[in-house]
Parts: sequence; C-alpha cells; structure tokens
Amino acid sequence: MSVPTNAASDAEADSIDASTADDTTATTVMDKVPDHDAAQVKSIDQQPHKEVAPTRSDRPVYETREPYGPPGFRGLLTSHYVLLCASFSAMGGLLFGYDQGVVSVILVMPQFLEWFPQVSDSAPGGGFYKGLLTAMIELGALLGAFNQGWIADKISRKYSIVVAVIIFTIGSALQTAAQDYAMLVVARLIGGIGIGMLSMVAPLFISEISPPEIRGTLLVLEEFSIVFGIVVAYWITYGTRFIAGVWSWRLPFLLQILPGLILGVGILFMPFSPRWLASKGRDQEALKNLARLRQLPTSDSRVILEWYDIRTEVAFHAEIASERHPKLYGSRNKMDRIKLEFVAWVDCFRRGCWRRTHVGMGLMFFQQFVGINALIYYAPTLFETMGQSYDMQLVLAGVLNVAQLVGVSSSVWSMDRFGRRPLLLWGAVVMCASHIIIAILVGLFDDNWPAHKAQGWASVAFLFLYMLAFGASWGPVPWAMPAEIFPSSLRAKGVALSTCSNWLNNFIIGLITPPLVQNTGFGAYTFFAIFCLLALVWTFFFVPETNGRSLEQMDQVFKDLSSEEEDAKRARIEAAMMGSMQTASDQESVAV
Repeated sequence: MSVPTNAASDAEADSIDASTADDTTATTVMDKVPDHDAAQVKSIDQQPHKEVAPTRSDRPVYETREPYGPPGFRGLLTSHYVLLCASFSAMGGLLFGYDQGVVSVILVMPQFLEWFPQVSDSAPGGGFYKGLLTAMIELGALLGAFNQGWIADKISRKYSIVVAVIIFTIGSALQTAAQDYAMLVVARLIGGIGIGMLSMVAPLFISEISPPEIRGTLLVLEEFSIVFGIVVAYWITYGTRFIAGVWSWRLPFLLQILPGLILGVGILFMPFSPRWLASKGRDQEALKNLARLRQLPTSDSRVILEWYDIRTEVAFHAEIASERHPKLYGSRNKMDRIKLEFVAWVDCFRRGCWRRTHVGMGLMFFQQFVGINALIYYAPTLFETMGQSYDMQLVLAGVLNVAQLVGVSSSVWSMDRFGRRPLLLWGAVVMCASHIIIAILVGLFDDNWPAHKAQGWASVAFLFLYMLAFGASWGPVPWAMPAEIFPSSLRAKGVALSTCSNWLNNFIIGLITPPLVQNTGFGAYTFFAIFCLLALVWTFFFVPETNGRSLEQMDQVFKDLSSEEEDAKRARIEAAMMGSMQTASDQESVAV
C-alpha cells in the first residue's frame, strides 16, 4: 500500500549513507552483539571528538526539534499515513472487544444452553463450567501477551501481528464449529492467545510509529476499537438470539474472523517500526521508513534529528545491557542467548526501568479494579439490583457500552490536549463519587425498588456517568502509557508485562464480582469505590506526565539516569551523533 509523499529518492538516501559513514564504522558493543537477535548498534566510544560532551540541559535533539504538526486531533489531518497504519493495527483491539461482548448474551441463549447444557444454571456444577468457559479467554490472553514480548522483538512488530491473527482465526473457526463443551473450551483458549498477542503488540506498534504530538491521540484508537468491538458484538448477538437453531450463537463467532483477516492482510502493506529496525542495526531502513511515516524527505532536518535520537537511545541502552550482562550479551552460544532473554525480563524490574514497570502494571491493575469489566460482564445482574426488568436489563447493558464509547471518543481530543495525568486524576474522582452514590442508593432502597423507581433510575444515571468518566480516562490512558514509557531495548517486554497485568486482574475481577453482587448488594459498589480512591492517590504520587515527550525522552520523565556516569555516557553518545550529523552537513555545504 502506498500513498503520495514527497519522500527523497534513493539517491538522496545514498548520499546520507555516505555522509554518515563516520558514525557507523567504529564499534565497541558491536563485536559482542548476536547475529540476528540483539541490537546491532554502532558505538561511538572510539570516535574522536574534540568538544566536551554536552550536559542534559543543553542537549540539542529534544529542545531544538520542530514539531511535525499541531498536537492532538488537529495533527491527524497532517499525518494521514500514520493514521492509516495506526487504524489498521488498532483493529486488534476490535477483535479483543468483540470477543468480550459476544459472550455476555450467548451464555443466556436458550439455543446455546440446549447445545451446551453444562453451563446452564440448573445443571450440576453449571456455575463452575460457565466460569471456566469465560475464563479461558483471559487465560489464553495472558499466555499470548506474555509470549508476544519476545516474538515482537524477534520477528518485528508487524509480522508478530500476522502470527497473532493466524492463531486468532484458528480459535474463531474452532469456536464456530464446536461440537461439545471440551472443544469450545480449547477453542476459546486458542482464540484468547491470539487476542492477548494483539492486545500487547497493537499499542506497541502505534507508539513506535507516531510523532510525539499525536501519539496519545493515536493510542486512543486501541481503546476505541476495544469498546467499539464490545458494542458491535453485543448488539449483533442481541439480534441473532432470535434466530432458531445453532446459528444463533455460531454466527457471532464466525463474523469475528472477517476483521481478523482484514487486519492480517492489511498489516503486510504497512512499514516496519523504525525503532525496531534501529534496534536490529538496520539504520538506513529505519531512516527510510521514518521518512515514509512522516511523509517527508529523508533530508528533512526533523526526520534526521528524530533518526539520530532513536539511534542514540538504542546505543545507550545496548551499552547498559552489555555492561550489565557482559558474559551473556556477546555470546553466540544458544543457551547463553536463552539466558539473556530471561534476564532481559528481570531487567524490567531493575534500576533504570522498575519505575516504568511499576506504572505500566499499576495502571492495568487499577483499570480492572475500578470495576469496568464487572459492569461489562455482569451489567444485567447489576441492573437487576437496581430494580430493572429483564428486557430493560439487556437494553440498558447495551446502551451502557455505547456510553463508554462516547467517553472514549472524547479522549481522541483530550489525550494530547490535557495530558494523561489530569485525565486519570479527574476520572478517578468522578468514578469514585459515582460508586459511592450508587452504593448509598442501593443500600437504602434495594429491598423495595418498585416503591422507589426514581431512586432506581438515579442509580442507573450514575452508572452511566461512571461509564462516561471511565471511557474518557481510565479506559484509554492505561493502554496508551505502557506503550510509550519503556526504553527501546525493553519496550516489548515492558508492554507485555503491563498487558499481562490487565488480563490477570481481568480474570480476578471475573471471579470475585458474582459473589460480591450476590452476597453484599451495595458492597460491590463500595469495593470498587475504594479502589477508585486508591487509584487517585497512586496516580498523584507515582504517575508522571508523558504528553508531548518523545519515546527517547522517557529516561528524563522517569528520572532513570540516576548516576553521573550513566548521564555522561548518554551525553557522550549524543555528542558524537550530533557531531557526525554536523560533519555530514558541512560536507553537503562544501559539495554545493
């Protein structure tokens, strides 16, 4: 797939190759880098440079690069190609949301219960079998998200999406053709693996191709696609329940294959992530893809500065990894490479990254424990506690998902305008207040809702207010921030850990919500209100603002350069990178 751009010709790229030769020849860690796995970065340690390395305060890249365009929603109008690439990859979120939404109605279909009587409420152990069937998707997603970390590093973000789509398609086909309960459980496990892989790599790919000015807006597409998938699945299944026979539940499973195939084929025409290419030492490909994504020539100063900045970050973290694991990092022994893969996961919890891992996993923890998926999975039951009839329960549950979609839509504009941190803080306040008011109303009037219809509808109104607030804040931000805060060498693994946190806590919420609602009544809302308050306090003390900062600036955002030696090391790399760029510029001037 191609779009008209003013990108430079191959001749221009070749001239850049020649002009930057000085900074791509000498090596230090290069000799120790595995052939195809670790970052083949070009070191500058042995390059002569006469000037003193600049300090953090006068670094030229971050402070002098001009923006590519206006921030936020308006910036999408000037970044058509990035928007196209991000929209395709965000379709993974649609598959994730669709599978979440489709089960809530299928599990109460008479046609489905006739084919799978084990999950009926009247069957012995029916609650366990229903819970197991529902939980298989979370268990599979947990496995998929965890393994996608090394897959995305190994074969690229782009091709790992293709692998995820293949696995998801196999799982969907098996669900459609399921003949017994065991086959359906295995099929949902396989499909969950694909969903978990997509939920991890889609925001990772979007973050790595986006300009800083609109990265938050583009990352909202992931959450928007998830909620849109939930809404579409819910109303499709709400309609197919009127079909007589097995196609009432087989058809919704079958339909989810179509967007998966569109994603799997379309992503092949998208470019590789420039940051992944740089991590593999494919610097010139990284430059060309970066220029293609920015729809600018490779000679554009903004593209060159971003390219140098990407390479600087790769070189810096490669040297840190080489110093931290000197025996493993340069080894060509297969077992050493496997050990290096394991210790890389441990590095996510060490100095230089642990703050980011804490924030990434913490965001996903609170996203689940503020109560969102309890509402999605068990909305009809919750509306029953508010005195609504059966038909009204199903309608309100569907409209509730639409309310979340409206909230998410607002974050397309607000994410890059107001920042991540304010959205999290205000969202937690509104959600906490909503839960508290609902808990009070349910506690006072649930013993006689017919005599207190106004209070019942007031509870419904605050539930909708909660959903709007979540969609505008804790829905999109926890998917956006983990994909942008980790260093390049650990980004895939860090996002994988954050996504695993989401699926693990999703699984826990699915288990604890039914007894909470059944045994405590208003206690469920009090429980979630407490976690909304904890989310507010935790965000205030631990979550920094990342709005408008490039991926390479996150060391400063999280204050991870904790020693003068590391600070000097990065400054030295930057000085050499900038020096080579200045040399290239001088050579061009002489040639002209």
